Amino acid sequence: MKDFTFYNPTRVEFGKDKENKIGEYMALYGVKKALFVYGSERIKTTGLFDKVSLSLGENGIEFVTLGGIKSNPVISTAREGVRLAKENGVDAVLAVGGGSVLDTAKVIAAGAVYDGDVWDLCSYKKYPDKALKIFDILTLSATGSEMNSSAVITNEETTEKFGFSSPAAFPTVSVINPELQATVSKDYLAYSAVDILSHCMDLYFTASYIPEFTANHIENIIKTVIRTTDILLNNPDDYEARSEFAWSAAQALNRSTFAGVEGNRYDTHLIEHSLSALYDVPHGAGLAVVYPAWTAWHMPTNRSRYERFAQQVFGLQTAEEEIDALTNWFISIGAPVKLDQIDVGADKIEEIAAHIYRTIEMARMQSMYSKETLIELLNRM
Repeated sequence: MKDFTFYNPTRVEFGKDKENKIGEYMALYGVKKALFVYGSERIKTTGLFDKVSLSLGENGIEFVTLGGIKSNPVISTAREGVRLAKENGVDAVLAVGGGSVLDTAKVIAAGAVYDGDVWDLCSYKKYPDKALKIFDILTLSATGSEMNSSAVITNEETTEKFGFSSPAAFPTVSVINPELQATVSKDYLAYSAVDILSHCMDLYFTASYIPEFTANHIENIIKTVIRTTDILLNNPDDYEARSEFAWSAAQALNRSTFAGVEGNRYDTHLIEHSLSALYDVPHGAGLAVVYPAWTAWHMPTNRSRYERFAQQVFGLQTAEEEIDALTNWFISIGAPVKLDQIDVGADKIEEIAAHIYRTIEMARMQSMYSKETLIELLNRM
């Protein structure tokens, strides 16, 4: 294994009814007043809002609320959250929702202790070295944000989708009750599965070196997600499958898959962020479109790794068989695999390529992805 540092201070409370103790967990860390952020108003009809409110009240924690956080969260909502946090003197942010809600909470938590515009922290103008304490109750597993230090958000005015990674953005406590995810729609289950797989596959296919231990760990996550997704599409109430799916999502991006690895990148995410920034495509749906074309293009640069994936994950032999098997699995779970399936026409390809190239330049990856290469890739989608 290559040398590495592993740091993950997040406390995970995993299991049934753990959300009822969120006030207790927060009180242990001295929280007195929180900004409670969430997505749709559905958490009020399911009773989750009332459960959380009761737990906070029983533990002497005051709170103010910010709802309406959307999939592909936007900086304008985070700015509103920063305003509320500062005006009300909160000392923590509680996110109840999926990765979009939690990423927004992280941006708010960092912005609440920063004097400038919070977008500075997401657009690499200022490093977010401090933040309010962050807590969450997860209702959709996909991004891994519940156990990592990263956040991604879109500036809807500039159509830039950027973010940050900082130790200050690790959640203090993450509550994962798989039962809360039983009502996730089939579409978003599929998109979540693709997102989790992509966190593993981007690293797996691009790394110049992966130790056997870490390769096995990544393959196990991928096989678990494939197996449990197939189960959950037919039986969304299967608690064991839902549990393993949720824990796989956390493992896929809590940096355990980085242990001893060298030379990895997140190319498909870089490409997909332009699709979701420009057209508000669900992130997992965009990744499902990118992956078949990208793997076919990228495979010759690391054929042996693709062959191993074919053998270990799908029980096949060749790299070409792996690409076909992955694409067919995406199709089988209802994920889109072509641009026209997400209502993006061929007339948009040059616009998308130019948008991606702006990020390529920032990442100094022009030698790998010229504008012509990006257009070629997009034409395959």
